[in-house]
Amino acid sequence: MPPTPTPLTVSRAPEHHSLRRARRRESMTAWAWISPAVLIVLGLSVVPVVWSLLLSFQANDLVTPSRWVGLDNYRALAADPHFSQAVRNTLLYTVLYVPLSLAGGLALALALNRRIRLVGLYRTLVFVPFVVSATAQGVLFSFILDPEFGAANSLLSRLGLSTQGFLTDPGQALLVLVAITLWSGTGFCVVVYLAALQDVPESLIEAARLDGAGRRHLLRHVTLPTLTPVTVFLVLWQTIQSLQVFDLVYVTTKGGPLGSTTVIVYFIWEQAFKSFTAGYGAAAAYVLAVALGLIGVVMRVVRARADRRDSRRAALRTEGAAR
Repeated sequence: MPPTPTPLTVSRAPEHHSLRRARRRESMTAWAWISPAVLIVLGLSVVPVVWSLLLSFQANDLVTPSRWVGLDNYRALAADPHFSQAVRNTLLYTVLYVPLSLAGGLALALALNRRIRLVGLYRTLVFVPFVVSATAQGVLFSFILDPEFGAANSLLSRLGLSTQGFLTDPGQALLVLVAITLWSGTGFCVVVYLAALQDVPESLIEAARLDGAGRRHLLRHVTLPTLTPVTVFLVLWQTIQSLQVFDLVYVTTKGGPLGSTTVIVYFIWEQAFKSFTAGYGAAAAYVLAVALGLIGVVMRVVRARADRRDSRRAALRTEGAAR
């Protein structure tokens, strides 16, 4: 019986090499296409962040050579009464704006979540102020609230009421800025809450109604718990926006009168580009950045605890149903 012929084997090494070369060419092509975007991101975000961090440890006027001063800028901030006033104004602005915008947004969203006539028009009218730029808002309300020629004081005079200083009164200016921001910023909360209300399970609502729950109990025990993740997001978003307010202040009051509307970002701009103490302004900017980071961490921890609590409640309900 003749021996079995040895089977011929074809080496696959060339195939592996060609596959590797093809993948390498694809990777090089992909990097060639995305490298401009990567360079832009690095040039406009990462590099300025690192540069401003180094700048915060220097005495720099953006003209003459800088001088390393270490933590002196941060020590000066701690003793600066103008910075303390800017922090107080920013915190007061945030404490007033965030809860009012969320409460107003939720109330309007609940009202606009019904089947009423022309509801689409009402939703549009509520959202339109949000798309108006802060600069345009500032110019508009500067004319309306002008203490001498503004429409607001003209209306108050016709009603027999005393005229107001509005943006020129140190006791009113910051409150007026909060009101202007509420006029525009509440629309964002309305849209987000409206989208979230569409996702509230109808089965939960029907089950609660069958158990005899009224509108107040439905809102407290069904709607609000379902909206918790959205509320956490809006609290974080609105807080960040309020801590970074600048353009409205710049257009309307420029930090006045008597520093009553000087907020942190305006203080940073004033120090860096008006007083030409760029290192000092960079230090203030990093204080704000750390505060924003801490707020983000706190909100994340709160959200994680809420998720764990909801998971435990769901597990207990499941166990109770199984028994």
